[in-house]
Amino acid sequence: MALRVGDKAPEFTLYDAEKKERLLREFLGKKTVLAFYPGAFTGVCTKEMCTFRDSMTSFGGMGAHVVGISVDPPFSNKAFAAANDLSFPLLSDFNRDVIKKYDVIQPDLGGVKGYIAARRAIFVLDTSGIIRYEWISEQTGVEPPYDEIAKALEGMS
Repeated sequence: MALRVGDKAPEFTLYDAEKKERLLREFLGKKTVLAFYPGAFTGVCTKEMCTFRDSMTSFGGMGAHVVGISVDPPFSNKAFAAANDLSFPLLSDFNRDVIKKYDVIQPDLGGVKGYIAARRAIFVLDTSGIIRYEWISEQTGVEPPYDEIAKALEGMS
């Protein structure tokens, strides 16, 4: 069942790039941008995560932070974060449980039959974990509407 604006974001526990378990609830208390991305070290994903990196000052001024989620292993996420100077957490959904909970499954990524990745998707959560904005791309090569994400963050008190 697809998540909608107004729904409570499903709880999760995922490993970060340091192989530490992270729970959704530890990110709440601030506005949170969950940014699902198909794969580290790919062109559009790199551009997207670097755009979020460059927006951190303005997001921080709005009381928000970003959490990236992909099916990449923690080791790849660590190298990806280091190569692109990403200071926000990148979480590994290697068993693909969270992409199922959030209904953002990208089958056959890059034409590879059977390879399931995360669809490019954004969920903006308020401080209590309620989804206040969602965007899910049908095409992996499309970047999210950054201006809409900023407006959603600004619109929350």
